[in-house]
Amino acid sequence: MLQAKTIRSRILSAMLAAGSMLAVSVQAGLAQDPQPEQGYGWEDKTSVQADNFMVAAAHPMAVKAGYDVLKAGGTAADAMIAVQLMLNLVEPTSSGIGGGAFMLYWDASSKTLNTFDARETAPAKAKPERFLDENGEKVPFAKAISGGQAVGVPGILRLMEVSHNLYGKLAWDSLFQSTIEASESGFLVSPRLANSLQSTIDRNRPLDVFPAAKAYFFDEAGKPHKTGHNLKNPAFADTLRILAKEGADAFYSGPIAEDIVKAVDETSFVENNITMDDLAAYKVKVRPAVCADYRGYDVCGMGPPTSGGLTVGQILGILNNFDVKSIGWTSEFAHLYSEAAKLAYADRGFYMADSDFAPVPVKGLLDKGYLKSRAALIDKANASDKRTAGEPPKDHAFNFAPSANLGRPGTSHIVIRDSYGNALSMTTTIETFFGSRVFVRGFLLNNELTDFDRQPKSGDRLVANRVEGGKRPRSSMSPTIVMKDDEPYLLIGSPGGSRIINYVAKSIIAILDWDMDPQDAMETGHFLHRNGKTLDLEQGTSAELFADDLKTKGHNVEVRDLNSGLHAILIRDGKLIGAADPRREGIAMGE
Repeated sequence: MLQAKTIRSRILSAMLAAGSMLAVSVQAGLAQDPQPEQGYGWEDKTSVQADNFMVAAAHPMAVKAGYDVLKAGGTAADAMIAVQLMLNLVEPTSSGIGGGAFMLYWDASSKTLNTFDARETAPAKAKPERFLDENGEKVPFAKAISGGQAVGVPGILRLMEVSHNLYGKLAWDSLFQSTIEASESGFLVSPRLANSLQSTIDRNRPLDVFPAAKAYFFDEAGKPHKTGHNLKNPAFADTLRILAKEGADAFYSGPIAEDIVKAVDETSFVENNITMDDLAAYKVKVRPAVCADYRGYDVCGMGPPTSGGLTVGQILGILNNFDVKSIGWTSEFAHLYSEAAKLAYADRGFYMADSDFAPVPVKGLLDKGYLKSRAALIDKANASDKRTAGEPPKDHAFNFAPSANLGRPGTSHIVIRDSYGNALSMTTTIETFFGSRVFVRGFLLNNELTDFDRQPKSGDRLVANRVEGGKRPRSSMSPTIVMKDDEPYLLIGSPGGSRIINYVAKSIIAILDWDMDPQDAMETGHFLHRNGKTLDLEQGTSAELFADDLKTKGHNVEVRDLNSGLHAILIRDGKLIGAADPRREGIAMGE
Protein backbone atom coordinates (compact mmCIF):
# COMPACT_ATOMS: atom_id res chain seq x y z
CA MET A 1 0.00 0.00 0.00
CA LEU A 2 1.27 3.47 -0.89
CA GLN A 3 1.92 5.44 2.28
CA ALA A 4 0.94 8.99 1.46
CA LYS A 5 2.41 10.60 4.58
CA THR A 6 5.85 9.13 3.94
CA ILE A 7 5.90 10.31 0.34
CA ARG A 8 4.60 13.73 1.33
CA SER A 9 7.39 14.15 3.88
CA ARG A 10 9.97 13.20 1.28
CA ILE A 11 8.71 15.55 -1.38
CA LEU A 12 8.40 18.47 1.02
CA SER A 13 12.08 18.04 1.89
CA ALA A 14 12.94 17.97 -1.80
CA MET A 15 10.91 21.12 -2.37
CA LEU A 16 12.75 23.00 0.35
CA ALA A 17 16.01 22.05 -1.31
CA ALA A 18 14.74 23.15 -4.73
CA GLY A 19 14.38 26.76 -3.66
CA SER A 20 13.01 29.67 -5.59
CA MET A 21 12.60 28.05 -9.02
CA LEU A 22 9.75 25.88 -7.78
CA ALA A 23 8.13 28.83 -6.04
CA VAL A 24 8.03 30.76 -9.31
CA SER A 25 6.33 27.83 -11.05
CA VAL A 26 3.71 27.57 -8.34
CA GLN A 27 2.93 31.28 -8.30
CA ALA A 28 2.61 31.38 -12.08
CA GLY A 29 -0.04 28.67 -11.92
CA LEU A 30 -1.93 30.36 -9.13
CA ALA A 31 -1.98 33.68 -10.94
CA GLN A 32 -3.44 32.10 -14.06
CA ASP A 33 -6.39 30.37 -12.39
CA PRO A 34 -6.83 31.32 -8.72
CA GLN A 35 -9.19 29.22 -6.65
CA PRO A 36 -12.09 31.22 -5.23
CA GLU A 37 -11.98 29.47 -1.85
CA GLN A 38 -9.16 30.20 0.55
CA GLY A 39 -6.97 27.26 1.48
CA TYR A 40 -6.52 26.15 5.05
CA GLY A 41 -3.15 24.47 4.87
CA TRP A 42 -2.35 20.83 5.53
CA GLU A 43 -2.97 18.75 8.61
CA ASP A 44 -1.93 15.11 8.53
CA LYS A 45 -4.83 12.98 9.71
CA THR A 46 -5.49 9.30 10.30
CA SER A 47 -8.58 7.39 9.31
CA VAL A 48 -11.19 6.67 11.97
CA GLN A 49 -12.78 3.26 12.49
CA ALA A 50 -16.18 2.48 13.94
CA ASP A 51 -18.69 -0.36 14.10
CA ASN A 52 -22.05 1.32 14.51
CA PHE A 53 -22.30 4.75 12.88
CA MET A 54 -20.11 7.50 11.45
CA VAL A 55 -20.22 11.05 10.09
CA ALA A 56 -17.60 13.12 8.29
CA ALA A 57 -17.97 16.79 7.42
CA ALA A 58 -16.04 20.03 7.06
CA HIS A 59 -15.99 21.34 10.65
CA PRO A 60 -15.65 19.57 14.03
CA MET A 61 -18.70 21.35 15.48
CA ALA A 62 -20.85 20.17 12.60
CA VAL A 63 -19.55 16.62 12.92
CA LYS A 64 -20.24 16.67 16.66
CA ALA A 65 -23.81 17.86 16.02
CA GLY A 66 -24.36 14.94 13.65
CA TYR A 67 -22.65 12.48 15.99
CA ASP A 68 -24.95 13.48 18.86
CA VAL A 69 -28.01 12.89 16.68
CA LEU A 70 -26.77 9.45 15.63
CA LYS A 71 -25.89 8.62 19.22
CA ALA A 72 -29.46 9.50 20.23
CA GLY A 73 -30.85 6.98 17.73
CA GLY A 74 -31.32 9.31 14.81
CA THR A 75 -31.02 8.31 11.19
CA ALA A 76 -28.60 9.56 8.58
CA ALA A 77 -31.36 11.95 7.43
CA ASP A 78 -31.76 13.32 10.95
CA ALA A 79 -28.01 13.78 11.32
CA MET A 80 -27.72 15.53 7.94
CA ILE A 81 -30.10 18.24 9.11
CA ALA A 82 -28.07 18.90 12.26
CA VAL A 83 -24.78 18.87 10.34
CA GLN A 84 -26.02 21.22 7.60
CA LEU A 85 -27.44 23.74 10.03
CA MET A 86 -24.20 23.85 12.01
CA LEU A 87 -22.15 24.19 8.82
CA ASN A 88 -24.26 27.24 7.94
CA LEU A 89 -23.11 28.81 11.20
CA VAL A 90 -19.43 27.80 11.37
CA GLU A 91 -18.60 27.42 7.65
CA PRO A 92 -20.77 30.16 6.09
CA THR A 93 -18.29 30.46 3.23
CA SER A 94 -19.55 27.30 1.62
CA SER A 95 -23.13 26.23 2.31
CA GLY A 96 -26.28 26.95 4.24
CA ILE A 97 -30.03 27.39 4.13
CA GLY A 98 -29.61 30.06 1.45
CA GLY A 99 -28.27 27.43 -0.96
CA GLY A 100 -28.95 24.00 -2.38
CA ALA A 101 -27.63 20.44 -2.56
CA PHE A 102 -27.55 17.09 -4.30
CA MET A 103 -27.97 14.00 -2.12
CA LEU A 104 -27.77 10.24 -2.58
CA TYR A 105 -29.57 8.28 0.13
CA TRP A 106 -29.43 4.53 0.73
CA ASP A 107 -32.54 3.31 2.53
CA ALA A 108 -31.49 0.10 4.25
CA SER A 109 -35.04 -1.01 5.01
CA SER A 110 -36.13 -1.06 1.37
CA LYS A 111 -32.67 -1.67 -0.14
CA THR A 112 -33.09 1.30 -2.47
CA LEU A 113 -30.78 4.09 -3.55
CA ASN A 114 -32.57 7.37 -4.17
CA THR A 115 -31.16 10.68 -5.36
CA PHE A 116 -32.54 14.09 -4.46
CA ASP A 117 -32.08 17.23 -6.51
CA ALA A 118 -32.33 20.31 -4.29
CA ARG A 119 -30.50 22.52 -6.77
CA GLU A 120 -31.42 26.20 -6.78
CA THR A 121 -33.66 27.37 -9.62
CA ALA A 122 -33.76 30.49 -11.75
CA PRO A 123 -36.68 32.88 -11.15
CA ALA A 124 -39.64 32.12 -13.42
CA LYS A 125 -39.19 35.36 -15.36
CA ALA A 126 -35.40 35.12 -15.76
CA LYS A 127 -34.14 35.65 -19.32
CA PRO A 128 -31.12 34.12 -21.14
CA GLU A 129 -29.59 37.62 -21.47
CA ARG A 130 -29.51 38.09 -17.69
CA PHE A 131 -25.75 38.56 -17.51
CA LEU A 132 -25.18 40.51 -20.71
CA ASP A 133 -24.44 44.23 -20.81
CA GLU A 134 -25.97 46.79 -23.17
CA ASN A 135 -23.53 45.72 -25.88
CA GLY A 136 -24.44 42.04 -25.62
CA GLU A 137 -21.17 41.19 -23.87
CA LYS A 138 -20.86 39.15 -20.67
CA VAL A 139 -20.68 41.28 -17.55
CA PRO A 140 -17.49 40.54 -15.57
CA PHE A 141 -17.82 37.56 -13.27
CA ALA A 142 -16.94 39.68 -10.24
CA LYS A 143 -19.92 41.91 -10.99
CA ALA A 144 -22.25 39.05 -11.84
CA ILE A 145 -21.85 37.18 -8.57
CA SER A 146 -22.28 40.03 -6.08
CA GLY A 147 -25.93 40.83 -5.56
CA GLY A 148 -29.47 39.59 -5.97
CA GLN A 149 -29.18 39.09 -9.72
CA ALA A 150 -27.11 35.96 -8.99
CA VAL A 151 -29.47 34.40 -6.43
CA GLY A 152 -31.40 31.26 -7.29
CA VAL A 153 -34.35 29.93 -5.28
CA PRO A 154 -32.74 27.99 -2.38
CA GLY A 155 -33.51 24.28 -2.06
CA ILE A 156 -31.78 22.92 1.03
CA LEU A 157 -34.62 23.44 3.53
CA ARG A 158 -37.07 21.61 1.29
CA LEU A 159 -34.53 18.79 1.07
CA MET A 160 -34.31 18.67 4.86
CA GLU A 161 -38.09 18.49 5.08
CA VAL A 162 -38.42 15.78 2.40
CA SER A 163 -35.60 13.73 3.93
CA HIS A 164 -37.06 13.98 7.41
CA ASN A 165 -40.54 13.04 6.22
CA LEU A 166 -39.19 9.97 4.40
CA TYR A 167 -36.42 8.78 6.70
CA GLY A 168 -36.38 10.71 9.98
CA LYS A 169 -36.90 9.27 13.44
CA LEU A 170 -36.18 12.14 15.84
CA ALA A 171 -38.40 15.20 16.27
CA TRP A 172 -37.79 17.91 13.64
CA ASP A 173 -37.33 20.72 16.16
CA SER A 174 -34.75 18.78 18.17
CA LEU A 175 -32.38 18.80 15.17
CA PHE A 176 -32.13 22.59 15.30
CA GLN A 177 -31.22 22.98 18.95
CA SER A 178 -27.44 22.60 18.84
CA THR A 179 -27.09 25.28 16.17
CA ILE A 180 -29.53 27.60 17.90
CA GLU A 181 -27.46 27.35 21.09
CA ALA A 182 -24.17 27.86 19.27
CA SER A 183 -25.57 30.83 17.37
CA GLU A 184 -26.50 32.51 20.65
CA SER A 185 -23.40 31.67 22.68
CA GLY A 186 -21.03 32.10 19.76
CA PHE A 187 -18.34 29.99 18.12
CA LEU A 188 -14.65 30.58 17.65
CA VAL A 189 -13.72 31.77 14.16
CA SER A 190 -11.54 29.04 12.66
CA PRO A 191 -8.28 29.64 10.77
CA ARG A 192 -9.95 28.80 7.47
CA LEU A 193 -12.86 31.17 8.03
CA ALA A 194 -10.48 33.93 9.15
CA ASN A 195 -8.28 33.39 6.09
CA SER A 196 -11.32 33.43 3.84
CA LEU A 197 -12.56 36.67 5.37
CA GLN A 198 -9.15 38.28 4.97
CA SER A 199 -8.92 37.16 1.37
CA THR A 200 -12.03 39.15 0.46
CA ILE A 201 -10.08 42.33 1.22
CA ASP A 202 -7.47 41.51 -1.40
CA ARG A 203 -9.83 40.51 -4.21
CA ASN A 204 -12.18 42.25 -6.58
CA ARG A 205 -15.13 40.43 -5.00
CA PRO A 206 -15.40 42.14 -1.60
CA LEU A 207 -17.63 40.75 1.12
CA ASP A 208 -18.31 44.13 2.71
CA VAL A 209 -20.07 45.53 -0.36
CA PHE A 210 -23.48 45.16 1.33
CA PRO A 211 -24.12 46.47 4.88
CA ALA A 212 -25.65 43.34 6.42
CA ALA A 213 -22.69 41.08 5.59
CA LYS A 214 -20.23 43.77 6.64
CA ALA A 215 -21.91 44.16 10.00
CA TYR A 216 -21.67 40.44 10.72
CA PHE A 217 -18.30 39.41 9.30
CA PHE A 218 -16.31 42.57 10.14
CA ASP A 219 -15.57 44.42 13.38
CA GLU A 220 -16.48 48.02 14.17
CA ALA A 221 -13.25 49.23 12.59
CA GLY A 222 -14.15 47.49 9.33
CA LYS A 223 -11.59 44.71 9.77
CA PRO A 224 -12.52 41.06 9.16
CA HIS A 225 -12.82 38.92 12.27
CA LYS A 226 -9.67 37.01 13.15
CA THR A 227 -9.00 33.45 14.27
CA GLY A 228 -10.33 32.86 17.77
CA HIS A 229 -12.92 35.65 17.75
CA ASN A 230 -16.15 34.53 19.41
CA LEU A 231 -18.73 35.20 16.71
CA LYS A 232 -22.40 35.25 17.70
CA ASN A 233 -25.33 35.14 15.28
CA PRO A 234 -28.56 35.87 17.18
CA ALA A 235 -30.39 36.63 13.93
CA PHE A 236 -29.71 33.10 12.71
CA ALA A 237 -30.88 31.69 16.03
CA ASP A 238 -34.18 33.58 15.63
CA THR A 239 -34.58 32.29 12.07
CA LEU A 240 -33.94 28.71 13.18
CA ARG A 241 -36.46 28.97 16.01
CA ILE A 242 -39.13 29.89 13.48
CA LEU A 243 -38.14 27.04 11.16
CA ALA A 244 -37.93 24.55 14.03
CA LYS A 245 -41.45 25.43 15.12
CA GLU A 246 -43.20 26.01 11.78
CA GLY A 247 -41.23 23.82 9.38
CA ALA A 248 -39.77 24.55 5.95
CA ASP A 249 -42.93 26.35 4.81
CA ALA A 250 -41.87 29.26 7.02
CA PHE A 251 -38.86 29.75 4.73
CA TYR A 252 -40.78 29.60 1.45
CA SER A 253 -43.62 31.91 2.50
CA GLY A 254 -44.29 34.55 5.12
CA PRO A 255 -41.85 37.04 6.70
CA ILE A 256 -38.62 35.11 5.99
CA ALA A 257 -39.51 34.78 2.32
CA GLU A 258 -40.49 38.46 2.18
CA ASP A 259 -37.11 39.46 3.59
CA ILE A 260 -35.30 37.26 1.05
CA VAL A 261 -37.20 38.85 -1.85
CA LYS A 262 -36.51 42.33 -0.50
CA ALA A 263 -32.79 41.69 0.03
CA VAL A 264 -32.45 40.25 -3.47
CA ASP A 265 -34.22 43.19 -5.12
CA GLU A 266 -32.28 45.79 -3.18
CA THR A 267 -28.91 44.35 -4.24
CA SER A 268 -29.65 43.38 -7.87
CA PHE A 269 -28.73 45.33 -11.00
CA VAL A 270 -31.27 43.48 -13.18
CA GLU A 271 -35.02 42.83 -13.16
CA ASN A 272 -36.90 39.53 -12.96
CA ASN A 273 -35.47 38.40 -9.64
CA ILE A 274 -36.90 35.93 -7.11
CA THR A 275 -40.53 36.51 -6.19
CA MET A 276 -42.76 35.13 -3.45
CA ASP A 277 -44.34 32.90 -6.08
CA ASP A 278 -40.91 31.51 -7.03
CA LEU A 279 -40.21 30.58 -3.43
CA ALA A 280 -43.64 29.03 -2.89
CA ALA A 281 -43.31 26.93 -6.05
CA TYR A 282 -39.93 25.34 -5.22
CA LYS A 283 -39.85 21.53 -5.19
CA VAL A 284 -37.14 18.95 -4.54
CA LYS A 285 -36.91 16.50 -7.44
CA VAL A 286 -36.28 12.79 -6.99
CA ARG A 287 -34.20 11.60 -9.93
CA PRO A 288 -32.74 8.22 -10.95
CA ALA A 289 -29.17 7.57 -9.90
CA VAL A 290 -26.53 7.59 -12.62
CA CYS A 291 -24.41 4.45 -12.18
CA ALA A 292 -21.29 3.39 -14.05
CA ASP A 293 -19.64 -0.01 -13.92
CA TYR A 294 -16.03 0.11 -12.72
CA ARG A 295 -14.13 -3.12 -12.02
CA GLY A 296 -17.37 -4.80 -10.96
CA TYR A 297 -18.47 -1.97 -8.66
CA ASP A 298 -21.45 0.27 -9.40
CA VAL A 299 -20.26 3.85 -9.01
CA CYS A 300 -23.47 5.81 -8.48
CA GLY A 301 -23.91 9.56 -8.56
CA MET A 302 -26.34 12.32 -9.44
CA GLY A 303 -27.52 12.89 -12.98
CA PRO A 304 -28.28 16.27 -14.57
CA PRO A 305 -28.49 19.10 -13.73
CA THR A 306 -25.16 18.24 -12.17
CA SER A 307 -22.48 17.00 -14.52
CA GLY A 308 -20.74 15.22 -11.66
CA GLY A 309 -22.18 11.72 -11.84
CA LEU A 310 -21.89 11.49 -15.61
CA THR A 311 -18.37 12.93 -15.86
CA VAL A 312 -16.98 10.84 -13.00
CA GLY A 313 -18.64 7.83 -14.62
CA GLN A 314 -17.13 8.67 -18.00
CA ILE A 315 -13.60 9.03 -16.61
CA LEU A 316 -13.88 5.69 -14.86
CA GLY A 317 -15.57 4.06 -17.85
CA ILE A 318 -12.76 5.16 -20.16
CA LEU A 319 -10.11 3.94 -17.69
CA ASN A 320 -11.92 0.60 -17.46
CA ASN A 321 -10.13 -0.11 -20.72
CA PHE A 322 -6.66 0.10 -19.13
CA ASP A 323 -4.94 -1.99 -16.46
CA VAL A 324 -4.84 0.80 -13.91
CA LYS A 325 -4.21 -1.60 -11.03
CA SER A 326 -0.93 -2.81 -12.51
CA ILE A 327 0.16 0.64 -13.67
CA GLY A 328 -0.14 1.96 -10.12
CA TRP A 329 0.58 5.42 -8.78
CA THR A 330 2.94 6.53 -11.53
CA SER A 331 3.37 9.26 -14.12
CA GLU A 332 1.99 6.78 -16.65
CA PHE A 333 -1.26 6.64 -14.71
CA ALA A 334 -1.34 10.44 -14.34
CA HIS A 335 -1.04 10.70 -18.13
CA LEU A 336 -3.80 8.17 -18.82
CA TYR A 337 -6.04 9.73 -16.21
CA SER A 338 -5.56 13.22 -17.62
CA GLU A 339 -6.30 12.07 -21.16
CA ALA A 340 -9.48 10.34 -19.97
CA ALA A 341 -10.48 13.50 -18.09
CA LYS A 342 -10.00 15.64 -21.22
CA LEU A 343 -12.40 13.44 -23.15
CA ALA A 344 -14.98 13.41 -20.37
CA TYR A 345 -14.82 17.17 -19.85
CA ALA A 346 -15.26 17.72 -23.59
CA ASP A 347 -18.54 15.79 -23.41
CA ARG A 348 -19.46 17.63 -20.22
CA GLY A 349 -19.06 21.03 -21.87
CA PHE A 350 -21.23 20.09 -24.82
CA TYR A 351 -23.97 17.76 -23.58
CA MET A 352 -24.61 18.41 -19.89
CA ALA A 353 -27.28 20.78 -18.58
CA ASP A 354 -30.66 20.59 -16.84
CA SER A 355 -32.24 17.55 -18.51
CA ASP A 356 -35.70 19.03 -17.95
CA PHE A 357 -34.74 21.65 -20.56
CA ALA A 358 -32.29 19.81 -22.84
CA PRO A 359 -32.24 16.20 -24.13
CA VAL A 360 -29.06 15.09 -22.32
CA PRO A 361 -28.05 11.63 -23.66
CA VAL A 362 -27.46 10.17 -20.18
CA LYS A 363 -27.40 6.49 -21.18
CA GLY A 364 -25.34 7.13 -24.29
CA LEU A 365 -22.66 9.03 -22.41
CA LEU A 366 -22.08 5.97 -20.18
CA ASP A 367 -22.48 3.38 -22.94
CA LYS A 368 -19.57 0.93 -22.66
CA GLY A 369 -19.07 0.75 -26.40
CA TYR A 370 -18.95 4.51 -26.68
CA LEU A 371 -16.47 4.83 -23.80
CA LYS A 372 -14.29 2.11 -25.34
CA SER A 373 -14.18 4.12 -28.56
CA ARG A 374 -13.20 7.21 -26.58
CA ALA A 375 -10.47 5.25 -24.78
CA ALA A 376 -9.07 4.20 -28.15
CA LEU A 377 -8.28 7.87 -28.85
CA ILE A 378 -5.72 7.96 -26.04
CA ASP A 379 -2.04 7.76 -27.01
CA LYS A 380 -0.12 6.20 -24.11
CA ALA A 381 3.05 8.08 -25.05
CA ASN A 382 1.83 11.53 -26.04
CA ALA A 383 -0.54 14.17 -24.75
CA SER A 384 -3.41 15.19 -26.99
CA ASP A 385 -4.54 18.69 -27.86
CA LYS A 386 -7.82 20.05 -26.50
CA ARG A 387 -10.55 17.47 -27.13
CA THR A 388 -13.94 17.92 -28.74
CA ALA A 389 -17.15 16.17 -27.72
CA GLY A 390 -17.86 12.73 -29.12
CA GLU A 391 -21.01 11.23 -30.62
CA PRO A 392 -22.62 9.03 -27.96
CA PRO A 393 -25.79 7.05 -28.77
CA LYS A 394 -28.78 9.35 -28.31
CA ASP A 395 -32.51 9.32 -28.83
CA HIS A 396 -32.83 13.00 -29.74
CA ALA A 397 -30.78 15.49 -31.72
CA PHE A 398 -28.57 17.73 -29.60
CA ASN A 399 -27.96 20.96 -31.52
CA PHE A 400 -26.44 23.23 -28.90
CA ALA A 401 -23.14 25.10 -28.70
CA PRO A 402 -20.42 24.01 -26.23
CA SER A 403 -20.48 25.63 -22.80
CA ALA A 404 -17.63 27.85 -21.68
CA ASN A 405 -18.60 27.91 -18.00
CA LEU A 406 -16.49 25.82 -15.60
CA GLY A 407 -18.09 26.84 -12.29
CA ARG A 408 -16.51 28.08 -9.07
CA PRO A 409 -16.06 26.40 -5.70
CA GLY A 410 -18.01 27.44 -2.62
CA THR A 411 -19.22 24.08 -1.45
CA SER A 412 -19.07 21.42 1.29
CA HIS A 413 -19.52 17.66 1.46
CA ILE A 414 -21.14 15.41 4.07
CA VAL A 415 -21.09 11.61 4.39
CA ILE A 416 -23.08 9.73 7.03
CA ARG A 417 -23.81 6.10 7.85
CA ASP A 418 -26.21 5.44 10.70
CA SER A 419 -26.73 2.49 13.05
CA TYR A 420 -29.64 1.20 10.94
CA GLY A 421 -27.49 0.80 7.83
CA ASN A 422 -28.82 3.91 6.07
CA ALA A 423 -26.19 5.99 4.30
CA LEU A 424 -25.97 9.31 2.50
CA SER A 425 -23.53 11.31 0.45
CA MET A 426 -24.47 14.97 0.02
CA THR A 427 -22.73 17.90 -1.59
CA THR A 428 -24.13 21.24 -0.48
CA THR A 429 -23.36 24.72 -1.73
CA ILE A 430 -23.94 28.45 -1.99
CA GLU A 431 -21.69 28.42 -5.13
CA THR A 432 -18.73 30.81 -4.85
CA PHE A 433 -17.27 31.40 -1.39
CA PHE A 434 -19.65 33.64 0.60
CA GLY A 435 -22.21 33.21 -2.19
CA SER A 436 -23.83 36.40 -3.48
CA ARG A 437 -22.64 38.40 -0.44
CA VAL A 438 -26.32 39.07 0.28
CA PHE A 439 -26.86 38.40 3.99
CA VAL A 440 -30.39 38.18 5.38
CA ARG A 441 -31.73 36.97 8.73
CA GLY A 442 -28.34 35.56 9.71
CA PHE A 443 -27.48 33.59 6.55
CA LEU A 444 -25.98 34.16 3.12
CA LEU A 445 -27.85 33.69 -0.13
CA ASN A 446 -26.30 31.75 -2.99
CA ASN A 447 -24.99 33.11 -6.29
CA GLU A 448 -25.99 29.96 -8.13
CA LEU A 449 -27.29 31.67 -11.26
CA THR A 450 -23.69 32.37 -12.28
CA ASP A 451 -23.34 28.61 -12.79
CA PHE A 452 -25.34 29.20 -15.96
CA ASP A 453 -23.41 30.32 -19.03
CA ARG A 454 -23.53 34.10 -19.01
CA GLN A 455 -23.28 34.14 -22.81
CA PRO A 456 -26.42 32.27 -23.99
CA LYS A 457 -25.34 31.84 -27.62
CA SER A 458 -22.24 30.94 -29.57
CA GLY A 459 -22.64 32.03 -33.17
CA ASP A 460 -26.12 31.03 -34.23
CA ARG A 461 -26.47 28.21 -31.70
CA LEU A 462 -27.86 28.36 -28.18
CA VAL A 463 -25.87 27.01 -25.23
CA ALA A 464 -27.73 24.25 -23.36
CA ASN A 465 -26.69 25.66 -19.98
CA ARG A 466 -28.09 29.16 -20.59
CA VAL A 467 -30.38 30.96 -18.14
CA GLU A 468 -34.07 30.14 -18.47
CA GLY A 469 -36.96 30.65 -16.07
CA GLY A 470 -37.39 27.76 -13.64
CA LYS A 471 -34.22 26.05 -14.86
CA ARG A 472 -31.50 24.60 -12.64
CA PRO A 473 -27.91 25.55 -13.50
CA ARG A 474 -25.38 22.89 -14.35
CA SER A 475 -23.14 21.86 -11.47
CA SER A 476 -20.01 19.76 -10.97
CA MET A 477 -21.06 18.42 -7.57
CA SER A 478 -20.33 14.72 -7.43
CA PRO A 479 -21.82 13.06 -4.34
CA THR A 480 -21.11 9.38 -4.86
CA ILE A 481 -22.04 6.03 -3.37
CA VAL A 482 -20.08 3.07 -4.68
CA MET A 483 -22.09 -0.14 -4.48
CA LYS A 484 -20.62 -3.61 -4.02
CA ASP A 485 -22.88 -6.68 -4.03
CA ASP A 486 -25.91 -4.35 -3.96
CA GLU A 487 -24.82 -2.66 -0.74
CA PRO A 488 -23.03 0.65 -0.10
CA TYR A 489 -19.26 0.18 -0.07
CA LEU A 490 -17.88 3.72 -0.31
CA LEU A 491 -19.47 7.11 0.39
CA ILE A 492 -17.44 10.00 -1.02
CA GLY A 493 -17.55 13.54 -2.39
CA SER A 494 -15.80 16.90 -2.29
CA PRO A 495 -16.16 20.63 -2.84
CA GLY A 496 -14.00 22.34 -5.45
CA GLY A 497 -16.07 23.71 -8.34
CA SER A 498 -15.39 22.00 -11.64
CA ARG A 499 -12.34 20.36 -10.06
CA ILE A 500 -14.66 18.24 -7.86
CA ILE A 501 -15.01 15.65 -10.61
CA ASN A 502 -11.27 15.04 -10.71
CA TYR A 503 -10.90 14.94 -6.93
CA VAL A 504 -13.63 12.33 -6.59
CA ALA A 505 -12.71 10.16 -9.58
CA LYS A 506 -9.03 9.94 -8.67
CA SER A 507 -9.82 9.09 -5.04
CA ILE A 508 -12.25 6.36 -6.07
CA ILE A 509 -9.53 4.81 -8.26
CA ALA A 510 -7.01 4.91 -5.42
CA ILE A 511 -9.41 3.12 -3.07
CA LEU A 512 -10.85 0.56 -5.50
CA ASP A 513 -7.83 -0.23 -7.70
CA TRP A 514 -5.01 0.03 -5.18
CA ASP A 515 -6.90 -0.91 -2.01
CA MET A 516 -5.82 2.29 -0.30
CA ASP A 517 -7.11 3.43 3.05
CA PRO A 518 -9.43 6.39 2.25
CA GLN A 519 -7.27 8.75 4.30
CA ASP A 520 -4.16 7.78 2.34
CA ALA A 521 -6.12 8.09 -0.91
CA MET A 522 -6.94 11.69 0.00
CA GLU A 523 -3.37 12.45 0.97
CA THR A 524 -1.85 11.38 -2.32
CA GLY A 525 -1.45 14.47 -4.43
CA HIS A 526 -4.04 15.66 -6.89
CA PHE A 527 -3.57 15.90 -10.61
CA LEU A 528 -6.36 17.07 -12.83
CA HIS A 529 -7.32 18.14 -16.30
CA ARG A 530 -10.48 19.97 -17.36
CA ASN A 531 -9.76 19.94 -21.09
CA GLY A 532 -8.20 23.36 -20.77
CA LYS A 533 -4.66 24.60 -21.22
CA THR A 534 -2.94 22.84 -18.33
CA LEU A 535 -2.51 19.59 -16.49
CA ASP A 536 -2.47 20.71 -12.86
CA LEU A 537 -0.31 18.97 -10.25
CA GLU A 538 -0.77 19.63 -6.57
CA GLN A 539 2.00 21.61 -4.99
CA GLY A 540 3.91 19.83 -2.22
CA THR A 541 2.58 16.32 -2.81
CA SER A 542 3.70 13.12 -4.48
CA ALA A 543 1.91 14.18 -7.66
CA GLU A 544 4.59 16.79 -8.18
CA LEU A 545 7.12 14.02 -8.75
CA PHE A 546 5.42 13.29 -12.09
CA ALA A 547 6.05 16.74 -13.57
CA ASP A 548 9.12 15.99 -15.71
CA ASP A 549 7.72 12.77 -17.18
CA LEU A 550 4.44 14.46 -18.03
CA LYS A 551 6.20 17.36 -19.70
CA THR A 552 8.14 14.85 -21.79
CA LYS A 553 4.82 13.42 -22.97
CA GLY A 554 3.80 16.89 -24.13
CA HIS A 555 1.63 18.07 -21.25
CA ASN A 556 1.59 21.74 -20.26
CA VAL A 557 2.14 21.20 -16.54
CA GLU A 558 1.33 23.71 -13.82
CA VAL A 559 2.06 23.20 -10.12
CA ARG A 560 -0.48 24.82 -7.83
CA ASP A 561 -2.52 24.60 -4.66
CA LEU A 562 -5.51 22.31 -5.17
CA ASN A 563 -7.94 22.92 -2.34
CA SER A 564 -10.20 19.86 -2.19
CA GLY A 565 -12.41 19.00 0.77
CA LEU A 566 -12.98 15.26 0.41
CA HIS A 567 -14.88 13.26 2.98
CA ALA A 568 -15.36 9.51 2.78
CA ILE A 569 -16.63 6.47 4.62
CA LEU A 570 -15.50 3.04 3.45
CA ILE A 571 -17.71 0.13 4.58
CA ARG A 572 -15.57 -2.98 4.52
CA ASP A 573 -15.62 -6.25 6.47
CA GLY A 574 -18.22 -4.90 8.85
CA LYS A 575 -16.13 -1.84 9.72
CA LEU A 576 -16.73 1.83 8.97
CA ILE A 577 -13.52 3.62 7.97
CA GLY A 578 -13.92 7.39 7.86
CA ALA A 579 -11.58 10.03 6.45
CA ALA A 580 -11.45 13.81 6.17
CA ASP A 581 -9.36 15.83 3.74
CA PRO A 582 -6.08 17.08 5.27
CA ARG A 583 -6.47 20.31 3.27
CA ARG A 584 -9.42 21.50 5.34
CA GLU A 585 -10.70 21.50 8.91
CA GLY A 586 -13.07 18.54 8.74
CA ILE A 587 -12.99 15.35 10.76
CA ALA A 588 -14.63 11.93 10.79
CA MET A 589 -16.26 10.71 13.98
CA GLY A 590 -18.04 7.46 14.82
CA GLU A 591 -18.83 4.78 17.35
